[in-house]
Amino acid sequence: MKSPWIRSKETRMTSYADFYRRSIDDREGFWREQADLIDWQQPFEQVCDHSHPPFARWFVGGATNLCHNAVDRHVKERGQQNALIFVSTETHQERIYSFAELHTEVQRMSASLLALGVKKGDRVLVYMPMIPEAAFAMLACARIGAIHSVVFGGFASVSLASRIDDAEPTVIVSADAGSRGGKVVAYKPLLDEAITLAAHKPKKVLMVDRGLAPFDRVEGRDEDYAALREQHRHAEVPCEWVESSHPSYTLYTSGTTGKPKGVQRDTGGYAVALAASMKHIFCGRAGETYFSTSDIGWVVGHSYIIYGPLIAGMATIMYEGLPIRPDAAIWWSLVEKYKVTVMFSAPTAVRVLKKQDPAALSKHDLSSLRALFLAGEPLDEPTAKWIAQSLGKPIIDNYWQTETGWPILTICNGIEQAPSKFGSPGKAVYGYDVKLLDEATGEELTGANQKGVVAIAGPLPPGCMQTVWRDDARFVKTYWSSIPGKQLYSTFDWGIRDEDGYFFILGRTDDVINVAGHRLGTREIEESIASHPAVAEVAVVGVADQLKGQVAMAFAVLRDPARAADDASAMKLEGEIMKTVDEQLGAVARPARVRFVSVLPKTRSGKLLRRAIQAVCEGRDPGDLTTMEDPAALQQVKDLVAH
Repeated sequence: MKSPWIRSKETRMTSYADFYRRSIDDREGFWREQADLIDWQQPFEQVCDHSHPPFARWFVGGATNLCHNAVDRHVKERGQQNALIFVSTETHQERIYSFAELHTEVQRMSASLLALGVKKGDRVLVYMPMIPEAAFAMLACARIGAIHSVVFGGFASVSLASRIDDAEPTVIVSADAGSRGGKVVAYKPLLDEAITLAAHKPKKVLMVDRGLAPFDRVEGRDEDYAALREQHRHAEVPCEWVESSHPSYTLYTSGTTGKPKGVQRDTGGYAVALAASMKHIFCGRAGETYFSTSDIGWVVGHSYIIYGPLIAGMATIMYEGLPIRPDAAIWWSLVEKYKVTVMFSAPTAVRVLKKQDPAALSKHDLSSLRALFLAGEPLDEPTAKWIAQSLGKPIIDNYWQTETGWPILTICNGIEQAPSKFGSPGKAVYGYDVKLLDEATGEELTGANQKGVVAIAGPLPPGCMQTVWRDDARFVKTYWSSIPGKQLYSTFDWGIRDEDGYFFILGRTDDVINVAGHRLGTREIEESIASHPAVAEVAVVGVADQLKGQVAMAFAVLRDPARAADDASAMKLEGEIMKTVDEQLGAVARPARVRFVSVLPKTRSGKLLRRAIQAVCEGRDPGDLTTMEDPAALQQVKDLVAH
C-alpha cells in the first residue's frame, strides 16, 4: 500500500534518530536549514543567543513578518486557492476566502486598526467567536507589528478584566455574540462589565455586529467594523518588518489564578517552528486542506488554525459549532467536501463521538484524510483504538503545552515513517532535549520504564515562550526553578519512557494523589477504569480524606446509561469497575467511589474541569466556570456528592 506520508527528498534517506540527534548536537546548523522554510526581509546574524539562560533569542537580527509568511508570499503563486474556509453550523453560514481575498480582508482590518491608533508594539485584545473577522484581526496585528492577545470568547468579566489590565490593549476587537449548541452568548455586556472593572481603559472597541444580540454602544469608544471596513475597502497596508525576537502575541494559560500568566511568543522563531512542524510532523503540502477543531482562544487555534496551515500554503477550516450538531457526521462531511488531508482534534471530542451512532463515521468519503492528530490531554488506549478502527486512518497522538506552541512529543512521519503506540504521544520531537528526572534528587533517569518528571534542557527550541509577559522573574521561578540543583524547564508532568524511546504521560505532577503515603497518578486510574467495556469516559480526582490524606474519586459516563438505571445495578457495576482497578493497579489505587454521570464537566474546548470537580467534592468554590460547556454537568457532581 502506498504510504500516506509525504517526505521531502532531503529527508527520505534520513533516520529520525539521526535527524533528532543533529537537532540537539548541531543546533546552529540544524535550525539554520529550517529557517529557509520562511521568508526573511533581512537575514539573521546569529541562529541562537543563549548567553543569558534560561532566556533564548532565535535568529537574532533577522527581520520577518508572520502575516507575510502566512498570506502575502502565497498570493502570487496560489492567489485563487482556498485559504480560509469558515463554516458555522450555529448560524448556517459558509464562506470561503482565497489567499488573494484573505490578503485584501487583512489589509482592510489592518487599516482599521491603524485608524484607531494602533502602532507597532501596541497590544490588541481579541475577544471573539470563531468567525473570519477574528482571523483577520490576528493576522492584521501581525501585519502591522502589533501584539495580539486572544481571550476565549464568552470568558467571564472578572477574568477578562484581569487580562485587560495585564495586556493593557490600545484596542479591543469583539463581536456582539457567539453561539454554542444553538444558544446565543452575548459578548458585549460581558466586555462592557470587564472594562468597567479594569483599571486600564482601552481607547477604542472595534465591534463586529453579527446580528445575533442587540447591544449598546459607548459613545466615542465603540466603533463599527462594517463601517470602517467600507471606509478602508481599497486599503493597501504594507507589512511591518520586525526583528525576529519581536513579540507576536501573548496568550494567557488556562486555569490561571491570581495575576494572569501571559505566555509571550516571538515572531521569527515561531514562524520557523510552525513551518518545520507542518513539514516534518503534519506532512502538509501547499494546496491541501487542514482542519483543526480547536478554538482561537487556545494555543492550538493560534498555531494550527491560523498560522501553521497558512504558512504552509494550505487552506484552513475555521469551524463554529459542535461535533454532533446537526449530527455526529458533521466533521466528516467537511473532510469529504473540502478534501481535508490533515485533521487535528482532542481526545475528549473523540470520546463524545464514541457515544454517538457509529454509522456517523462511515457516512462520508474520507479517502483524502491521511491522519487524525489528537492532543490537549492524555489519549487513553481504549479511545485511541476505537477511533483508529472506526476511521481506518493513522491516529497520531502529540503532547505539548501553551508554553511551547508546538509539539514536544509525537511521531515525525515527515522524516521517517514510524508506528504509533496506543497510549503514547510518541518520541521526543527534534529540537527538544527531553529528559526524565527524579523529582526528589533532580537526577536523570535513563533506564526504561522509570517514572519521572518530564523536563527539557535549555535552550528551548524556536517557537517556545520567550518569557512571561512583563515578568521575567516569574518565568524563571515558575518554569526553571523546580528541579533540585538544575536549571531545566519543567513540564510539570509525570512520564515514563519505554525501551524504544516512546514516552507515556501519566498526568500532572500536581495531580498526584497521595493515598496513605502511596503516590498515584490520576491518569493511571482513569486508564484502568476506561478499559472496562461499560465505560465511555471517566475523570478521576484526588479528594481530601481525614484518614488517608487523599482518596481517589471517579466520575464515569457509561456507554449505556441503563447499566446504572437503579441503585442495585449501579452498585453492581461499581463493584465490577473496582475489581478491574484492583486487578490492573492493585487495591491501593481503587477509587473510594465510582459515580455515574450523564456528562462530565468540561470547557468548551473539551478539557475536563478536574479542578472544579475536586473543589465540589471537597466543598470548596469551584472558581470561574464561564468556559464550561454544560453547567448542569457540575450540578450532577454536586448532587451525587451531597447524597
